[in-house]
Amino acid sequence: MSAKLTAKIVFGLALSITALSGTQASADSTLERIKGRGKLTVGLILSGAPFGFIDPKTQEQKGYNVDIAKALAADLGVELESVTVTPPNRVQFLQQGKVDILIANMQYTEERAKVLDYVPTPYDRAGGAAVVRKDSGLKDWADLKGKPVCISQGSNYAQPLAEEYGAIVKGLPSQPESLLALQGGNCVAAVHVGATVGLLLQDRADEWKDFAIPFPNELIPSDSVIWLRKGEADTQKALDESVKKLHASGKLLELAKANRLLNTKYLEEENKKLSAK
Repeated sequence: MSAKLTAKIVFGLALSITALSGTQASADSTLERIKGRGKLTVGLILSGAPFGFIDPKTQEQKGYNVDIAKALAADLGVELESVTVTPPNRVQFLQQGKVDILIANMQYTEERAKVLDYVPTPYDRAGGAAVVRKDSGLKDWADLKGKPVCISQGSNYAQPLAEEYGAIVKGLPSQPESLLALQGGNCVAAVHVGATVGLLLQDRADEWKDFAIPFPNELIPSDSVIWLRKGEADTQKALDESVKKLHASGKLLELAKANRLLNTKYLEEENKKLSAK
């Protein structure tokens, strides 16, 4: 066999292997796996209403984020498999493939976007609120300078609290532990998503009668987005189309109101904008 013919055969085999690899890569994409197994696996935080919690009577998972996960699975024509995550492990669970996506109270930040991809259309917009004792004398974010403030580990509120307001930030494994530390006097404020702590103070008024949210504005209101692994453009596109449909139909606004989100202004604006299209 001539050297020229041998080279042609080797080149042809290389092309065939490349084409096969490309086909396998496509077949192994997250979206194809989701549809192939008929299941969307979503990482959810169940730390409290209105976003995610366990109903004490039925032991069912409920909340706005849970309902969004159900709606996305239905739009993709698959079942929902929910996996409970926490602020310290949620990114790890996603990167290790234990979940397909995260709907886990993670607002968009440039730092997070360097590590993960996200669905471009947000499903909410949320900022941080500070829960403090009514007799603390704290009236604004600047009053936290030099004082211990509790947050959840991995919270995007850590940087502005420390750098802009000079607070001594204490990261706890979860929101409940952060709020427990506040009650125990280990910090002067606990900063979490305003919708969550606002509803907490409203629903558990007796337990939290000595606490309030006195600051007039929320900390860094940011887009709440769905996170996924880098390079999963097919999944990203499919989910973005689903989120847009949920906005346009008014379904997201309906779910937000059903779960008693205290501020639905962003959702109302998106519904109006996208339904017009």
